[in-house]
Amino acid sequence: MTDEPSIDFGGSRQATTGLKLRPGKGLDVGTANLLSAVQDYEGNVIIKQQRNAFIDIEQNDFTRNMLTKMDVQYVVLNNRMIVIGDPAFDLANIHNRELRRPMKDGMLSPREQDALPIEKLLIDRLLGAPQVQNEIVYYSVPAEPIDMEMNVVYHKGTFRSLLGQLGYQAKDILEGHCIVFAELDEDDFTGIGISCGGGMFNVSVSYRTLPALNFATARGGDWIDLNVAKVLGIKSSRATALKEKGVDLRNPRTREEQAIDLYYRELIRYTLTEIKKRFESSEDMPQFPDPVDIVFAGGTSKIGGFIDVVRDELSRIKFPIPIKEVRRADDPLTSCARGALVAAAADEDNPDE
Repeated sequence: MTDEPSIDFGGSRQATTGLKLRPGKGLDVGTANLLSAVQDYEGNVIIKQQRNAFIDIEQNDFTRNMLTKMDVQYVVLNNRMIVIGDPAFDLANIHNRELRRPMKDGMLSPREQDALPIEKLLIDRLLGAPQVQNEIVYYSVPAEPIDMEMNVVYHKGTFRSLLGQLGYQAKDILEGHCIVFAELDEDDFTGIGISCGGGMFNVSVSYRTLPALNFATARGGDWIDLNVAKVLGIKSSRATALKEKGVDLRNPRTREEQAIDLYYRELIRYTLTEIKKRFESSEDMPQFPDPVDIVFAGGTSKIGGFIDVVRDELSRIKFPIPIKEVRRADDPLTSCARGALVAAAADEDNPDE
């Protein structure tokens, strides 16, 4: 491995909670957001979130002083000033620039040379130091996508190495399976969990905790933003801001909202059709004795009217198994991190299994 570039920190670091925490952490490695989950001894789950993005700006004393005064996180990387996280998103929109993204389509971006040092910095700030030596952290990884030639081996191994450098014993878990762990406990972890991320939609069909089918599609929130940006003639970061402002798919009011609605519906239709195809073609699919839930989570599912559109599109296809309920996680953005935490906590409690 090549030597990492030196990083100087600016702004303030996130303060630690000061709570006594149980060993074991969950990490959602998302294209758009990074989230960590830990639990204290009273059963409270503590979530930290950071937008997985950055932007480089001119380095001078005035800019440095202003960022410090506003308590904006930044780093100096190879003599360049880089703002990370949510402030980078805000600056990109103010200056009509594209965000730089360490990840693309659910995996480390091969085109972004600063991806690794930025990811290490963001994750270090989210997780903090291990509570115990070789503390276990489960980190989410995508399933193999069905519609793009991508291999997750390098992505998976790189994050395992990165987390090892931070002092953790890292174990990977499929992103869709995290949703099953977080949302289907009352159903004996049986059903379909779908993580609607920025880079991909990850699908996991599970029977009593055991994954029966896992796959991903290389379409997610970024796919919507890119297409909306093309048809409207705007930057992708601007399309993201429009989408997050409060659009309701049940009542698109403007040309921009209509474009967002159109591509959301196409993405949902595509995902459900692919699930149906996999059920019909797989020889090892379990025979579910009872109807099962389909649970959606992830930031791309947060938009208003999402589940209504899912139900509408589901009614148009002949789904191969009976469905009990179609729902969204109560806290869709944190679901993947919480599911990874469930796996980590079980591993810490049963270290020899």
